[in-house]
Amino acid sequence: MNFGNLFGGMKAKESEQTQNNWIKCPKCLSLMYYKEIEVKQSVCPKCNHHFRINAQHRIAYLSDEGSFVEHDKSLAPIDPLKFTDKKSYKKRLEEAKAKTDGKTSSVMSGSCTIDGLAVELVVFDFAFMGGSLGSVEGEKIVRAINRAMEKECGVIIISASGGARMQESTYSLLQMSKTSAALNRLHKKGLPYISILTDPTMGGVSASFAMLGDIIMAEPNALIGFAGQRVIKQTVGVDLPEGFQRSEFLLEHGLLDMIVDRIEMKETIADLLRLFYQNGEKKQVEEEVLEA
Repeated sequence: MNFGNLFGGMKAKESEQTQNNWIKCPKCLSLMYYKEIEVKQSVCPKCNHHFRINAQHRIAYLSDEGSFVEHDKSLAPIDPLKFTDKKSYKKRLEEAKAKTDGKTSSVMSGSCTIDGLAVELVVFDFAFMGGSLGSVEGEKIVRAINRAMEKECGVIIISASGGARMQESTYSLLQMSKTSAALNRLHKKGLPYISILTDPTMGGVSASFAMLGDIIMAEPNALIGFAGQRVIKQTVGVDLPEGFQRSEFLLEHGLLDMIVDRIEMKETIADLLRLFYQNGEKKQVEEEVLEA
């Protein structure tokens, strides 16, 4: 296993430590052999800090072995605005592709089972341009939702994103309404949507599909919000509560349903899917009885 690639969102210094088989936790500063963290699904065994991980790793620990079938892998963004800042958008896409072993977008989507239960799974990878939401990412999400409606199963979206991709401007912002409308159709079908927020979930992602789940859960201490703390403070001109953009604060104030450790995530999702699917079957039976 290339453990350096496992931690797709880590800083360069931490990645170097990983390749040397030793990892320093950024929260408790403990130095640990990588296997200590690997067996805990990339969670510090000393302070429970959840390291950022790439999409492949998330899919591997959530889906049943061998069940994940990726869809829309060939979809790739274009550069309709010919956008350039310090680098051209085309150049940034090439760099992101090289950094993530050939990915063409920040989203991996596909069909799988979780503890034997069918689901459409969408996973963001922060290592690809900060997990930003662009036209391809939005299209992959909508296609996953459409597949779920065809198969009559649930949808799970795992967010790890800095927000809408500025290089696509309005094309990116349109994905907020596009994905939200698709989720509304899923809701009308009576099919479940579980939204999982990881570190970070910001900007246009948090302002759209990430907060529309029937169940919204987050990993511990995940950064969740719209604008950054410094921008908010400069705008409102007051001191902000400590940790106000962390998952624990959001749970306390009713914006999340639960915080779940990564090691317990698969079991929790499976229990929720069983609950949703059983309720759906019960509703269908009741409707058939009434029609009779």
